[in-house]
Order: sequence, then C-alpha cells, then structure tokens
Amino acid sequence: MPTIDDLSQRLTEYLEPDQINLVRRAYFYAEQAHDGQRRKSGEPYVTHPLAVASILANMHMDHPSLISAMLHDVIEDTEINYQGISEQFGQSVADIVDGVSKLTHLEFETRAEAQAENFQKMVLAMAEDIRVIIVKLSDRLHNMRTLGAMPPEKQRRIARETLDIYAPVAARLGMRDLQVELEDLAFQAYHPMRAKYIRRAVVKARGQRKDVISSIEKAIDNRLKMEGLQGSVTGREKHLYSIYKKMKTQRKAFVDIMDVFAFRVVTESVDDCYRVLGVVHNLYKPVPGRFKDYIAIPKANGYQSLHTDLFGAKDITIEVQIRTREMDAVASQGIAEHSHYKVYGDSDSAVGSYNRARKWVKGLLEMQERAGDSMEFIEHVKKDLFPDEVYVFTPKGRILELPKGATPIDFAYAVHTDVGNSCVSCRIDRRLAPLSQPLESGQTVEIITTPRAQPNMAWLNFVVTGKARSSIRHFLKNQQRHESVELGRRLLNQFLSNYGTSLEYVDPEKLGELLKEAELKSLQDLLEDIGMGNRMAYVVARRLKPDTTEEDTPTKSKGKPIAIKGVEGVVLQYARCCHPIPGDAIVGYISAGKGMVVHRTDCGNLGAMRDDPERCIYLEWSGSDKDEYPVVLMLEVESQRGIIANLASAVTEAGANLLKIDSGEHEGQIYKVQMDLAVNNRVHLAAVIKKLRRLRAVLKIIRP
Repeated sequence: MPTIDDLSQRLTEYLEPDQINLVRRAYFYAEQAHDGQRRKSGEPYVTHPLAVASILANMHMDHPSLISAMLHDVIEDTEINYQGISEQFGQSVADIVDGVSKLTHLEFETRAEAQAENFQKMVLAMAEDIRVIIVKLSDRLHNMRTLGAMPPEKQRRIARETLDIYAPVAARLGMRDLQVELEDLAFQAYHPMRAKYIRRAVVKARGQRKDVISSIEKAIDNRLKMEGLQGSVTGREKHLYSIYKKMKTQRKAFVDIMDVFAFRVVTESVDDCYRVLGVVHNLYKPVPGRFKDYIAIPKANGYQSLHTDLFGAKDITIEVQIRTREMDAVASQGIAEHSHYKVYGDSDSAVGSYNRARKWVKGLLEMQERAGDSMEFIEHVKKDLFPDEVYVFTPKGRILELPKGATPIDFAYAVHTDVGNSCVSCRIDRRLAPLSQPLESGQTVEIITTPRAQPNMAWLNFVVTGKARSSIRHFLKNQQRHESVELGRRLLNQFLSNYGTSLEYVDPEKLGELLKEAELKSLQDLLEDIGMGNRMAYVVARRLKPDTTEEDTPTKSKGKPIAIKGVEGVVLQYARCCHPIPGDAIVGYISAGKGMVVHRTDCGNLGAMRDDPERCIYLEWSGSDKDEYPVVLMLEVESQRGIIANLASAVTEAGANLLKIDSGEHEGQIYKVQMDLAVNNRVHLAAVIKKLRRLRAVLKIIRP
C-alpha cells in the first residue's frame, strides 16, 4: 500500500520542498477528516485520495491539483465546508475541490436524467478550472481499479458510464494513457468473458509474434543509425477494448487485427520526424493513401504525429507512428502536460492541446446555454465525444476539424452560429453542392448566406455536430415562441374587442390573478399558451373583461377577422387537405400544442367544427403576393403523345412553379392527372387554369 512518504519522495523530482509540505499537510488534514470512514474494500478511506494524488503525480501535476486530490471528498463526506478549505489551503484549491465535489454523485447515479444533469455541472466546473476534470478523471481511474469491491450490477453501471462519458472526455482532452486504462478496466467489468477470451488470444499471439516484432524493430533501428538519425524504436501493444471495438465496428476477425504490427519512433525534432519518415519509406514500401500528417494538421485534442502504413516481408502490414518527445508526452497526457501546471519548461504542443481543450469547453458552454434540458445537452455532447475527424478548409485557407459525416451545415455552424442560421447553399471545391453532402478531408467549403434565411427543421436529419444541432433547435424554439406569442396576442385582442377593450387596457390585478392561478410567470407565457392552442383565447378574454361588461359570451366573433400574411411558420400552418391560397375565404382552426391550421371555409375536413367559436377563427389575407403557396389540381385528359410535357409547358408559361405531376388511373383513352403547383394567389391560379384549358386534350379541371 503506497504511503504519503512514498509520494513525497516521488514529488521531489519536480516540486519545491515547501510545495511538498503543503501536499503532506493536505494528506494529514484529509486523514483526520475521514477518520473512521472505510471504503467498500475495508481499507481506510484516506487511501483513496492518496491514490488519486499518486495518479496525478505520475502526470507531474502542480501542487494545488495534488492538494485538491487529497481533499476531493472532504466537502461531500465530512463536516468540513468550502470556507474551511479556503482558509487552510487557499481559494484556488477550494474551487477545484468544490468543482469535483459537485460531480461526486455521478459515481453512483443510474438514471439517465441524473447523469445528464451532473454532466452539465462537470462542464461548468471545467469552464472555471480545467484541473477539475483532470482530478475527476484520476478519481474515476482509481475507482475503476478498485471496482471489484462493488456488487456486479453496480460494476456494470459504473463501467457503462465510464465508457459513455469519462473515457471519451479523456480522449477529447488528449489524455490517451488514462483513456486506454479506463476503457480496458470498464470493458473487463462490463464484458468480463469477452475481455478474458481476447486477453488470452493476445497473450498467445504475442508469443508467436515476438521474433517478427524484434526483427522489424532491429531493421528500423539499424537503418536510423546508418543515416545518423537519433530515435528510439518500440513496438506498440493494442489494448483490449481497442481490439474489441475494431472487431465489432469493422467486423474484422481477431487474426486480421493482430496481423498488423505497430511501432513508434520517438525522435528529437520535427525536422527529424520527416527525415525518419523518408528512412522507413526507403526500408519498406508505403501503402498508398495510408499516410497521415497530424504534425502539420493536429487532431482536435492537440495530438501530433506522423502515421504511415508499410508493406513488410511475408505479407505483413506495419503501422509506424513518428513524433518528437514533446509530442509523445502530449499524446500520453494531453492537457495534463500543459506548462501552465508545470514549474519547468514550455511546450508548443502542450499549449496547443490546452488551447484546444479550452475551445472545446467553451463550445460545450455555448451548447449548454442553447439546449432545452440536460438530456438534450448530453445527446449533443456525445456526438462531439466520438469524433473521427475530417479536415476541411475555408476559402481563406483556415483549417476546421469536423467529425466524420459532417455536412456543409455543420461547417457553417463551426465557422459561426450566425453563418449557420443564415446559410442557404454552399460550394464545395468551387462547385455548388447539396447542404446534406458529407464532407471529405481536403475539401474547400464556401457557405452562401442571405439575411432573410433561417434554419430548416429538416437539417436536423443530417447534421452531426452538437453545436449545429443545438443551434438549430435553439433557433426553432425561439422562433416558435415568438410566433406563438404574436398569434396569442392577436387572438386575445380579437376576443377582448367583443367586450370593447384590448390587452393594453386590461386590469393588471386581474391579469396577475390569472397568471398566478395558471402558474405562469409572465404575460408572454400566457400569450404563448394561447398561440399554441393550449389555452382558449375566449376563456382568457372572459376572465380579463372589464367588470362593467355584461356576462354573456358571444357565440361569434364580432371583431374584424385576423389578417395573416407570409408563408408557413412554426405555429401557423396551411392545411394539406384543402391548400388555401390568398384570395380564398379562410378560417383558422386552433389545434392544441400545434398552433393554428389555416383551412378554406368550404373544406370538408372542418365539418361541424366550422361553427365552434372557441376553436375556429375567421381570417383574412394580408401582405404581398410575392410568396408562393402550394395548390393541387386534378385533371382529366385525353391520352396522346407528349401530353405531360404540354401540361408542364402550359404551367411554366403561366408563371407558376410545377412541384409534382402524377398520371394515375385511366378509363379507356382518358387519364386522370394530379398536378402540385406553387402559385401566388387565386388570380394567378385562374391564369394557370385558363392556360391549361386551351389545351385540346384537357377535358376537365378540378381544384379539390
């Protein structure tokens, strides 16, 4: 069992004596605070914070992080509070401990909502100080190492949570060593039999591969010496969860994965990396299309390295990674390697990793603000936690990293939220392309915007980034609220006009009582409820009417019909059954939770509802004739060659837009044709019908 003396001895490598004394003081403080408490394994509780601090010491974390690790459970499990820690060890330590304490329940929560809620807390704590998540990940790692003391069901729950949240977060922050161990421990707890068989197969394969690995290692090492290049060559072991994931997702047999031999060359400088690449390409033939330069274009988590695949002897494939010592340290520890936490040196790679981590956390905060609830937020974040990146360019040459499968819409939101919201089309490598087309590395993407544009709900079917998804949903929610409030205001004013008043002159006391009774916070919420059809405008109007007015409620609205304008919105929809267009007599049917659906007054689907003043509101058209509205025409035509082309031509000549044409059943030489058009108004439709009637083959035209 490690002791505080062992840890203190190791800390002499990089900390000052007074800093080590502070860490020792924190240990004894924690020991006293946790006195009498024991872990599930039966050990004194203080062994856990000591082990967490030991994990951080392996990463050479600064002394406030080590002190925080010692005290990370003190606020949660003892009577000591934030103030007490702040007075003893300073505000910086108290903030980290407080941040980690807020996440403690995440250890044992099983409900998805609670997990999501706590993950939101983790993001806020990370935004305050990135060291919070490093301490938390180390805490989770030690808990995973000692998971055997838990009941099997709890082991599986914690393991699943580790694979879903903690390991991907470690990967996103570039902390590969910690990520690999978390994944393997969680895999063994969640799938013990699968882990056992894969481990057994790996041990067996390792023995058979020993000679091949050492001969390749020797060959690369000798060639480097011949060229006068410094570099250490080592074989890389594939970890269990990585093998299992490849077998599952790529549907590969174990033998196919183990047939690839992996090596790493660590050298001194970036220049040497590229020279070593030339040496290994001279030694073994490279596999075309399998070279990746993550030095020039680092991964999103700051990872830098050269990757190349080579054809070896006897039909074996060799994977080689080439990087500097600095890059190797950052690849293992990610943001934990950042010099901000070190008392020595500076590292461009580590700074890059830290800055990317900060940028990611900032993006998470933006998503959190836009998400409706914690479940929606965690759904967005999980998409960002499993990226297989593509690298694309802006027209000015800036590189953006996006997850695999990302579309121009994702690209637009990655540039800026306003660019995404006003996007109408795009050019990929200077050619117009669909907004749903998946992007590929190396492409140049140009987004075309217009001030009048707005996000489309259909985009949610193909966007993959959390930022794009949350921004689109946020915009649509805001748009829906704005439209609902506006419609609610107009409906309420119409019914209030029956009592000779309007919303401006309503008694504030009556309004306050109504809001309190309805458990609504503001007038805006009330109007939104009315606009969405969840609350009847005539009922609200009756409650708010002046006391001098008679009690009777009119059965028909005496006020002027509500004027509608523009195309379909979120809470104002045009019925698909009768396709109303400007010029038609129309009525609005208020549907609970959906808003208002506009029908023609002669629509057969309205039936008895037409005379219901509570749900049916008489409307009139207002606004410009520039908008297009869909309309359906049913035609009976004589069968003759080229009739469909003639019909389409007639519609085009009349200035209408043909959306769809179907030639259906026929009786003898007579065909029934359905045409879906887009017109401006009834006058425009009349012109289209007139043009169609001039065709001799057209026998009958009906607008259903």
